[in-house]
Amino acid sequence: MSAVTTTTDSDRPRPSSSEGTGPGEAGPERSGPAVVALRGAVATVGGRPVLRGVDLTVRPGEVVALLGANGSGKSTTVKSVIGSVPLDRGDLELFGRPHRRFRDWHRIGYVPQRTTAAAGVPATVREVVSTGRLPQHGLLPFRRKDRAAVDRALTSVGMLDRAGDGVAHLSGGQHQRVLIARALVGVPDLLIMDEPMAGVDVDSQQVLADILRSEVERGCAVLLVLHELGPLEPLIDRAVVLRDGCVAHDGPPPRNVGQHALPGHDHVHPHADDHHRTPQGLLA
Repeated sequence: MSAVTTTTDSDRPRPSSSEGTGPGEAGPERSGPAVVALRGAVATVGGRPVLRGVDLTVRPGEVVALLGANGSGKSTTVKSVIGSVPLDRGDLELFGRPHRRFRDWHRIGYVPQRTTAAAGVPATVREVVSTGRLPQHGLLPFRRKDRAAVDRALTSVGMLDRAGDGVAHLSGGQHQRVLIARALVGVPDLLIMDEPMAGVDVDSQQVLADILRSEVERGCAVLLVLHELGPLEPLIDRAVVLRDGCVAHDGPPPRNVGQHALPGHDHVHPHADDHHRTPQGLLA
């Protein structure tokens, strides 16, 4: 992750919730340049073409769901946005700046797909969430406001009482909450989540829906990779459905998104597009 000189959380303008509008409606928080503007994206993974000309736009304050079958290119698309999968062809702008000149990675919060918060390293819940503040202060010691931000993020996901616990002892849903808190602790303007509801219990899914509602109210844009909308459906402004690395639909969320929308489907199988090359962006 790139360490850059940034403004503080309090310096960053935020629209009030009173300025907001309902899903799909334009409002003051949706003015200005697109948060994500991906045009004609072509990418290969392991020598296999995955993206074949994907266009994706996410506007300020908008909630966009990426849908599609396994191997359709959903994860590769979001990894292209954060810079961990380079484009063979196409253009990418983040917050109105070309990707090659974009340095404000603190403005993006990312929750990866089906990983644990510990990643094999002994750490407490608080320590893992604290790493999300690194772009704000670089190598400087943690400040009072950093600690306060960690407490707020943990409170928002209902994990403040577990702050001192080792992440190795958490359930799958609790791991997911910790990763979400790590993404939220920097107060991002764009929140990207890759299958945040996969393998977590109903309570954790509802916590996620409540979190996203609060983030949208303050003007954050959200890009979600999903197989089913579930409790998030009322929050979705637009759905982009991928098929074989191409956009098959861009508009209102379709009523039927295939077998993954059926009750009782447990999405635990691996993704064909989950591997990537050397990261050069948010994960660098």
